[in-house]
Amino acid sequence: MFESAAALAQEHADLERQMGDPAVASDPDRLREVNKRYAALGPTVTAYGEWVSATDDLEAARELASEDPGFAAEVPALETAADEAADRLRRLLVPRDPDDDRDVILEVKAGEGGDESALFAGDLLRMYLRYAEQRGWRTEVIDATETDLGGYKDVQVSVKARGNPQPGEGPWARLKYEGGVHRVQRVPVTETQGRIHTSAAGVWVMPEAEEVEVTIDPNDLRIDVFRSSGPGGQSVNTTDSAVRITHLPTGTVVSCQNEKSQLQNREAAMRVLRARLHQMAVDEANAASADIRASQVRTVDRSERIRTYNFPENRVSDHRTGFKAYNLDTVLGGELDAVVESAMSADEAARLAALGEGTA
Repeated sequence: MFESAAALAQEHADLERQMGDPAVASDPDRLREVNKRYAALGPTVTAYGEWVSATDDLEAARELASEDPGFAAEVPALETAADEAADRLRRLLVPRDPDDDRDVILEVKAGEGGDESALFAGDLLRMYLRYAEQRGWRTEVIDATETDLGGYKDVQVSVKARGNPQPGEGPWARLKYEGGVHRVQRVPVTETQGRIHTSAAGVWVMPEAEEVEVTIDPNDLRIDVFRSSGPGGQSVNTTDSAVRITHLPTGTVVSCQNEKSQLQNREAAMRVLRARLHQMAVDEANAASADIRASQVRTVDRSERIRTYNFPENRVSDHRTGFKAYNLDTVLGGELDAVVESAMSADEAARLAALGEGTA
């Protein structure tokens, strides 16, 4: 059952030898690639070694049990240890999302609800910025359109890990489940009669793509420049530094006005465009793949309402996983791990089920 783990352990040993090879050590790109793969395989190889050891101990105890009652008494505990080691290894062998260790571009857009929706979009942005800070990630606001009341019509932020994250700990691995419609129920600051309103904001998360990974023909782009504007539409720049890029084959439009120069805004817009085109390609591949299950959290339609934030009850509810907690204030303060891990667990359960069907 765990033949693939043995092959990964062999690969891990080969990579360790490569790291001592002068030819690899003198090639920074190759060394970085080898180190990254070596680190990614580490937890699985460790779990495989623990399973082999636990299985060997159990077999030895069973063989000696007929001769020595002391060994027979150890068998139940050793069986439990072997089962637990097998379960840990099985989970690590579940096929992983190849983008899990990527950095991301996260976009929040106001939806239904006018000014209240824009304020909620600002709340979501702060939640993600604080969550990133807690996890030691670096963030950079790429572009933002603010409102008079301090909310956001839309905002794009880059989230980057420091160094090589462990499996399941990268920005995409943990934030990819945030894509969808987030609904808020509360009394808006603009409400004079104390009535609870419901509004929504949309979140889109994309793995950031390298320039070499997405080929964009310059002839497929229409680039327009215009003056940057601030809250209420007032001009904040006397030069045409803002940039709008339209990818003609797909109709994808990206704009950026936060930077001071047209060149910087163009580079920022191209980062977002590459990420969007990369995600479109991934989505198309997933839609065409027969082994993508509709029950997996990752395949939830981005337009679907995924979470409700109820202020009167201090409650946050995830509609995909059934997660519910009454600590909305701390969740909006960046304590997102419990919510995120409920989605990760649901995704892992679906992948385990699919793996079981494939080996049945």
